[in-house]
Parts: sequence; structure tokens; C-alpha cells
Amino acid sequence: MVNPVLLLAVPLGLAFCVPLFGMASRRAASFVPAIAALFNVVVAIRLLPEAIEEPIVVCLGGFSAPFSIVLFAGPLGLLLAALVALAGFVIAIYAVRYIDTGAITKYHTLYVLLLVGATGVVLTGDIFNLFVFFEILCISSYALVAYLGDRGGLEASAKYLIQGAVGSGLLLLGIGMVYGLTGTLNMAGIAERIGAVPSVPALVSLALIVVGLGVEAAIFPLNAWLPDAHSSAPSTISAILSGIAIEVGLYAVARMVFTVFGATDMLFFLVFLGVLTVLVGELCALAQSNIKRMLAYSSIGQIGLILFAVSLASSEAVAGGLFQLISHTLSKVVLFLAVGYMILRSGSKEISSLEGMGQQMPLTSLAFAVAAFSLVGLPPFAGFPSKFMIVRAAVAEQEVIFLVLVAVVLVATVIEGAYFFRVVQSLYFKRGEKQAVRQEAPSSALIPIFVVVVLIIVFGFYPDAVVRVLEPAASDLVRSTDYIRSVLG
Repeated sequence: MVNPVLLLAVPLGLAFCVPLFGMASRRAASFVPAIAALFNVVVAIRLLPEAIEEPIVVCLGGFSAPFSIVLFAGPLGLLLAALVALAGFVIAIYAVRYIDTGAITKYHTLYVLLLVGATGVVLTGDIFNLFVFFEILCISSYALVAYLGDRGGLEASAKYLIQGAVGSGLLLLGIGMVYGLTGTLNMAGIAERIGAVPSVPALVSLALIVVGLGVEAAIFPLNAWLPDAHSSAPSTISAILSGIAIEVGLYAVARMVFTVFGATDMLFFLVFLGVLTVLVGELCALAQSNIKRMLAYSSIGQIGLILFAVSLASSEAVAGGLFQLISHTLSKVVLFLAVGYMILRSGSKEISSLEGMGQQMPLTSLAFAVAAFSLVGLPPFAGFPSKFMIVRAAVAEQEVIFLVLVAVVLVATVIEGAYFFRVVQSLYFKRGEKQAVRQEAPSSALIPIFVVVVLIIVFGFYPDAVVRVLEPAASDLVRSTDYIRSVLG
């Protein structure tokens, strides 16, 4: 059996090899992230069938759990590790030509470290190492947001850093409280002992952890950093932040609430918070004239929808939420990468500058339209079955309050459709000003973009191929007793 430790060790080693490759050739250094991500795609997919049968638990340091550092490679962890690696690979291939100025070697080093941090968060079974990997992810993100070195990027990075530092401080404080209350940092050990802890200190520690992680997850009202950071960063970093980083933050929140603390009493609060996040994100996106800010606010809305679904806590709702997470990741990768070359060709981030792109950049515009329609939830794209599962699960609760909340979510979806259709209208039904014909994006960008477009269409036509994996992944998240048994025996 392949050891899941390789999912962290190999990319981490390659991250520190990037400067060595860069000394020989900057072009050679730019391929290292793609190699690291492709390795993780292969390993994660190779391990996933085994993890569905029985979670893979690796104890490091020569001790057994809960005294060792534990990696828990269950269905959910490996599914998300594969998603991180797939998105990372696609974006890394795109970046080979797109990132051609500035400190290229440092960019690729930080990019691989970001992927290592995200992978570590979804695989670790130790709450302190969750913090460590979370910091690797965040610190790499702070630096990459400022990569272009312009005033907007530096200001956005500073805002992100300040809010992220506050979140990290609260997270570390919460972890310290948990250790004091339970005497262990092992997640399964905490889950086993948390029931004997007085409710007030347990709730305070959970609140600190959720708020700390909620900053990176961009849950309202902790999302003030996101629009500036995503709109000011290079489009490759916008794609990885929107498609991976905030989802990893949300995964960590869900893992703490469900698996570690078993805090079912706060689920309705999270349902309400998810709906509020959806509504705020979509309304703010509707008001934007800057295409990248629009996509950034759209990500906030999508995170709210996923939080709403997961917090319903039924097996179908959690599976639907995870399906929506996959759909959002794939769509946002395509949207930001497509917009990257549209902005490069037009010289502006304003939606009005994209008028006529459908004729001048037909393939890039087609990819954008497919991803946008998927996010809205139109068939036959991946966003339709995921949203359908969420709505069906909410209606199945058979309570008036849930029917009202799902109605609000559907209204937010209509708002989402309004602003995405406005962009598609600009691409295809407006001619714009007379100007030189803009070149289509290069094949180095179009090939990775259309690989993801094909996945969006395939998952839309054959959702069962995904649902088959999502059902054990959902169980992995919500069944804390199975998690404890797998780790502690």
C-alpha cells in the first residue's frame, strides 16, 4: 500500500527544490508545482478505494495513537486531497506561461507550500498540526496575494494578513483550551473525552476555533478580506484561493463541529449563518462592476450554500454540500483562469471591457459560460445535481423554518443567475467599442481550462460517479464514533 505521508513529504521536498531548479532555468522551476500536484492526484486516487473500505490511519514517531502524530486518510480527506491536487495541477500548468514576470521562483515555491498546507489540513488527525498546516496555507496565501507588487495587491495582502493573524490567534487560543480540558491534541482523543468536559468551557473553546477557522473559510461576517485579496491577486492565485483555500477552511470548521466536538446543538445556528452568508455574498456580487470582485463575492455565497447544506446534518444534505464544494471548486478554477486572459487582452477588470469577447475569444468565453451556468445550477452541468440534492434534503426536513430558508437560498440562486447572465450577455450579445481583435488565450491555458470544463459536464451527466464517493465521505465527517474507533481502535 502507498503511504499517505507521501502526499505531504514529496510536495514539501519539491517545494524546497524549486530554488535549485530556478538556478539552472526559470522555465524548469515553473514545472515543479505541476509535478508535485500530479503526484498527489495519482496517489490520492490510488488510495481512495482502500479508504472507502477502511480509513487509513498512519501513526508517526513510533508511538500509537493518541500519543503519536496521526494522519487520518479517510474517504473525505483523500477526496479533498485529490481535489486540491487536481485544481493545483490545472492551475500550475496554466501558470507556466501566465506567470512570466517578477520573482517567479519564489512564486512557485510558495504555490507548492500552499498546496502542502491545504493537503495537510484535510489529512491531519492532530489538532495542533491542523494549526501548523493551516498557517502554512495562510502565510503562503498572504505572500502570493501581494505577488504583483502593486498598491492594490499590497493593501489587500495587508488586510488579509491582519484578519488572518487575528483568526490564527483565536484558533491557537482555542486549541490551548482544548488541550487543557482534555489533555490530548489527538482529534479522536478529544472527541472521546469532550463529553466529560463542562459545557461552557467546551463551547468557548469551540467558538474560538470556529471563529479562527471561519476567517479563512470566509463565513459572514468574517469575510471582509476576501473581495480585495481575490481581486488583487494574480488570477492563478485567485483561482486557488477561491477554489481550494476557503473550502479547506470550511472543511476544518465542519470537522471540528461534527467529528471532534459533536456539537449538534449549534447546527441550527450554522444553518442560519450559512443562509445569511449566501444572501450577503450574492447581493454583493450583483452590485459589482469589477469581474474579479464579482467572482470573489460569488465565492462567499457558495461557501454559505455549502455551510447551509452540511449543517443540515442528514446524509443526503452533507453529500450534497460536498458535491457543491466539488462543483464550486471546478467552476471557480475555470472562471478565474478564463478571466485571467480576458483581463490580459482587454487591459481592464471592468465587466464592460469584456463586451464582444465571445467573438474575439470564443473558446475562453465558452469555458466561462459553462462554468457560470454550472454555478447557477443549470443542467446538464455539475452544479445542477449538487444543488438539487441540497434542496431535496432541506425540503425533507418537513419543517416550516427549513422551507423558508431553502426559499431564501433559491432566491439567492436567482440573484446569482442575474449577474452571471449579465456577464454572458456582455460576452456574446454586445459588440463593444471598435478596437483591434483580441487574441484567443494560448493553448497552454486552454488545455487545462477545458480539462476542467469536461469534468463539469461529465459530473453533470453522471452524478452517480461522484455520489458513490460522497456518501462514505459524508459518513466520515458526521460519524464521530467511527472516527474514534478507526484511530484509537
